[in-house]
Amino acid sequence: MIEYYHTLLETLHLDPVLSRWAEQLPEQIRRGLDTRRYGDLPDWLNALDQLPDIHADSIELNNEVRIETDDALDADTLQQLRSALEALIPWRKGPYHLHGIHLDTEWRSDWKWDRVSPHLADLTHRRVLDVGCGNGYHCWRMLGAGASRVIGIDPSPRFVVQFLAIKRLLGGNPPVDVVPVGIEALPPKLEAFDTAFSMGVLYHRRSPMDHLRELKEALRPGGQVVLETLVIEGGLGEVLVPEGRYAKMNNVWFLPSGPSLLSWLRKAGFRSPRMVDFCPTTTEEQRATDWMRFHSLPEFLDPDDPSRTAEGHPAPIRAVFIAET
Repeated sequence: MIEYYHTLLETLHLDPVLSRWAEQLPEQIRRGLDTRRYGDLPDWLNALDQLPDIHADSIELNNEVRIETDDALDADTLQQLRSALEALIPWRKGPYHLHGIHLDTEWRSDWKWDRVSPHLADLTHRRVLDVGCGNGYHCWRMLGAGASRVIGIDPSPRFVVQFLAIKRLLGGNPPVDVVPVGIEALPPKLEAFDTAFSMGVLYHRRSPMDHLRELKEALRPGGQVVLETLVIEGGLGEVLVPEGRYAKMNNVWFLPSGPSLLSWLRKAGFRSPRMVDFCPTTTEEQRATDWMRFHSLPEFLDPDDPSRTAEGHPAPIRAVFIAET
């Protein structure tokens, strides 16, 4: 598997800023894709090998992620493609439109992108980091918006293999990669990226201030952070720390109010932090589908009061924050 990353490693070694990370990355990738730690990984890699070789005549990444051929696939090839993709279920971020297959994911990640993208510094020619990128859906949208290089990081090997499936269907070697590591794998004070995205990550971190520091250290001076996270309604200093689960998730630590998170961003040394979007999560945006067949948001809410989670906490609200270094 490390062979796939050969081109990325060569590119990073030639970059005077990223070469420090390139020295550590091969071992980090080996650990992240260790079949002794992830027993299902050989099955996912086998699914990747079962993808049919299809030439992509049309690729759209700006308004959606759509890959098509000029001629419709024959029934056997289409079934081979569908079977390989189904072997990688659950698909959580998307949607994807792949040679006539509508891969309808748990999350309408395109809706999130529509809320985020109007507030971004122009991504043209920018080097972008996407922390907790999942299968890389937003990485493709970032490339479609003009980024020169996108590196996504996510420690889940299933998501990495899903990303590789999409990249293989795209063909060529577009400058987008997903690496099986967390943000703590980046060297300290790397200062390498023009834009760093952290979407759906902060509330999973035991130390949110450390996460903000890691994001800041990944950015060059004058870079931009894009932070999307769960929040609560409230004033400065208000934070929800669920003692048990939140919406049936056991790894949710801190849900700040908007004013509290703005204060945290200033405390972490970011300039001009602002909240640019505040949006309750609906069961139209996050739900079970044929491509994610497990419980989702409708099962995570109080059936008698959808304004509360199953545990009685305020139902999910997500907000987007932008700041500069």
